[in-house]
Amino acid sequence: MRRIQPLSTLYDIFGDAHIFSPQGAKRFASSPFGPGQECPLTLIKIAIQGEPGSFSHAAATRFAASAGDTARIVHCSLSPEVFSALVRSEVDAAVIPIENSLAGSVSEHFDLMLTNDVTIVRESLMRIKHNLIAISGAQIDQIDRVFSHPVALAQCRRFLSEHPRMESFAYYDTAGSVKQLVELRDNHAAAIASEEAARHYGAEILASGIEDNPENFTRFFYLRRSAEVTPEAAANKLSLAFTVENRVGTLVAALSELAKEGTNLTKIESRPVHGRPWEYVFYVDCQLNTPEDGTRALRALATHCSMVKELGRYREASH
Repeated sequence: MRRIQPLSTLYDIFGDAHIFSPQGAKRFASSPFGPGQECPLTLIKIAIQGEPGSFSHAAATRFAASAGDTARIVHCSLSPEVFSALVRSEVDAAVIPIENSLAGSVSEHFDLMLTNDVTIVRESLMRIKHNLIAISGAQIDQIDRVFSHPVALAQCRRFLSEHPRMESFAYYDTAGSVKQLVELRDNHAAAIASEEAARHYGAEILASGIEDNPENFTRFFYLRRSAEVTPEAAANKLSLAFTVENRVGTLVAALSELAKEGTNLTKIESRPVHGRPWEYVFYVDCQLNTPEDGTRALRALATHCSMVKELGRYREASH
């Protein structure tokens, strides 16, 4: 059992904003600036869906830290609110999970990228480690209820089956389930969430690494408003969406054009077109060797597709 101390936040300057950046904290600590004076930090507002301490929260702060920025995380209840905040310039960027190595794609986020004027500028891969979390003083043999997001519960089936006393309950968010525990002060309830969530809410980890499969990674996108994105010279990956007419051979013809250009597809999946039964939008990821590769791929698709949208060019993430 480990007691996790709450994360400190820079409340003096930023009120109730949740700001986490090793670089930002160091710069703040050594700065002569104080409340009411000009802030020396590069502050970027990032929208996510979820509570403080969620995996999306951690991904957003890591994106900011890798760029030398400090993040103010804007927490939204629903994914459409994240995109709305970005499009309306209420935030500078948004971070969304797009795919999990075990659970698959987040379909809603593909739909929202297609219908909003946003662009992928970066991606990251995060190792997902689940923990059984409870309030201070709780014992693992006392726990009879476990709350978490349905995906997290599904990824910890083995642990839950080894503890038949524990009944699982779906909750809207992993970190939100920890927040609920701390508010209720129930010694018989636990949550499955990240170490960051335990730390943020001052809870205890009763068991760590309880996921069934350690090869559990989530891919996150960092989005900006399309009008504000400049081309990434080092981009080696392209994400795009396209539709074809519902005729024999149209999809094969489109993919054949990509093959003729030497384009290496690393992912393809389809989503239904809303309001047009049995028609589909195809989402693909392609590897790029040069900037011209992406331009040629888009041009090749245009001759066979009724719609082509570039979702972003960016550097491929590594583990």
